Amino acid sequence: MKSQRQQIIMKLVSEENIDTQESLQAALAERGFKVTQATVSRDIKELSLIKTVAPDGSYRYSIPSLKKSGMQGERNPVLGFISDSVLAVDYAGNTVVVKCHVGMAQAVCAKLDSTEIENVVGTLAGDDTIFILMRTESDAQRLLKEFNSIIYSK
Repeated sequence: MKSQRQQIIMKLVSEENIDTQESLQAALAERGFKVTQATVSRDIKELSLIKTVAPDGSYRYSIPSLKKSGMQGERNPVLGFISDSVLAVDYAGNTVVVKCHVGMAQAVCAKLDSTEIENVVGTLAGDDTIFILMRTESDAQRLLKEFNSIIYSK
């Protein structure tokens, strides 16, 4: 039930302008999911949804760039590869540091570059470490959260 509901949430925020928890709750109710606001809030947190600016200037919930492709299948190859290759992620200021298994950093970095992560200034990979320069510290915190949701959802 939870998994189905969260898949519906991902579909809703991808296809509709969902701007509040209440509007998400109402959209879920229309599809047969009677949930409380607390449940909607937990789902938003677990799915790492973020608020972004829509073309009309209003705010809406969105799927983080790193996770968009991962919602199309049970086990997306990019997310699976990242999950299997990354050991730890941390940040300092606006720089995210990704620790990988030895020899995997450049391959992971190439995959990350192809996902078009929002607000990345640039990436640099060595043998087992990737530096990702983000525009702001809050962007770095968001990316850390996205990584952790991928790494620890194995």
